[in-house]
Amino acid sequence: MNTPGNDTAGYSDGAAAAGPERTFAALPANRGRAFARSWWGQAWLKALEDSALDGAQVKLGRRHARAGAVGAVSVRPGRITALVQDRDHTPHRSDVLLQQLSAADWDRFLDLVADRAGHIAALLDRDMPPVLVEDAAAAGIELLPGIGDLESECGCGAWDHCAHSTALCYQVARLLDEDPFVLLLLRGRGERELLDELQERSAARAAVPTGEDAPAAEADAGVPAAEAYAARDILPPLPPPPPPVDTPGAAPALGGGTPPAPGVTVPALELLIEDAAARAQRLLADALSARHPDSAPPPALTPAQDAVRLAAAGPGEEISARLAAGSGRDPRGLALAVRAWELGGAAGLAVLEEEWTPEPEALARAAGRLAAAWEDGEARPRLRADGNRWTVVGGEVQLRYGRDGRWWPYRQEGGRWVPAGPATDDPAGALAGLSAQE
Repeated sequence: MNTPGNDTAGYSDGAAAAGPERTFAALPANRGRAFARSWWGQAWLKALEDSALDGAQVKLGRRHARAGAVGAVSVRPGRITALVQDRDHTPHRSDVLLQQLSAADWDRFLDLVADRAGHIAALLDRDMPPVLVEDAAAAGIELLPGIGDLESECGCGAWDHCAHSTALCYQVARLLDEDPFVLLLLRGRGERELLDELQERSAARAAVPTGEDAPAAEADAGVPAAEAYAARDILPPLPPPPPPVDTPGAAPALGGGTPPAPGVTVPALELLIEDAAARAQRLLADALSARHPDSAPPPALTPAQDAVRLAAAGPGEEISARLAAGSGRDPRGLALAVRAWELGGAAGLAVLEEEWTPEPEALARAAGRLAAAWEDGEARPRLRADGNRWTVVGGEVQLRYGRDGRWWPYRQEGGRWVPAGPATDDPAGALAGLSAQE
């Protein structure tokens, strides 16, 4: 974030409830880039886009935000405010309202966070892991807004989301990307107040007697070591963890001695040993890092996916040929799969090799994103839809819609569709990037 917010005390238009307030300087124009990169910033924009009744106002508001028409943004419990200029530079005060959490909700949320040290560490690192939001939802606390939760008030007199309140929401998505405490302030707690309360609760938990003076169940419960290390900024000082291993160990030389079984080659075995050592080193470094993941590990790869991962390391022609044959691909197919893997991992590989038809709701959402991607007056290409693939009519470029709702650019080379770039939330930007490459 270019300019940090300032914490002040203030009222909202003379409203009865005072509270912390942060003011963020006007952000520069944002041309050609996504407004939200974080998953919670994207969820904020989805709540806006799903709630607004007039898609034209959403497009106009996005254009205002891209042009830098949103002034300084004031954030306080339940309300965000800014002056937004029309094209003729007429300013309008615009407000977006979000319901605050109740005192009981905050009490449950603070207990939930204090009970899991990983949640505390994530917030201190300006991160909002999905598991934190899921745990809160399981406790009946909705942190992120849903359909209809973002209400608007604007000096232009509009009763629904107008271009001014929409522009403000797009600008706030940029603030949320950098600091999820902005969302928590909207829900009713400033950063300093929230951290102070968490520290008090953590200290109270640390003071609970253990050993002979504690009940047997509590004495036996313990705390996972990873969570204890992750909470070092809140809990009393802990011994430092052991140093990480900088590099994986060298693979042993397998030449000589008893020959391997039929079908097993020494270079292939050495590759697997080196790969296992490198993965073990990464897992250990991750476990000892300050941001040890608080969520479940990614799903295991299938043999066909793992063959592509190994081929992406450049193991040489002989082993690559074995990986291609073992995964049911020809050499060119494996090369395409490696390119897709390098651009997007397992998700990128799935987009290359899976052809599917989105459910009607997802298909309508994708079509709506396409319709809103080009600003008024911009030349929009003709697209032919087939399942999850939209091909430019008369061209050799294509957009593929992933199961995660992102767009993947492709171009045709030698009669095959080839991955041409990483995924993006902006289909117009993806096609523009393809045109630039051509």
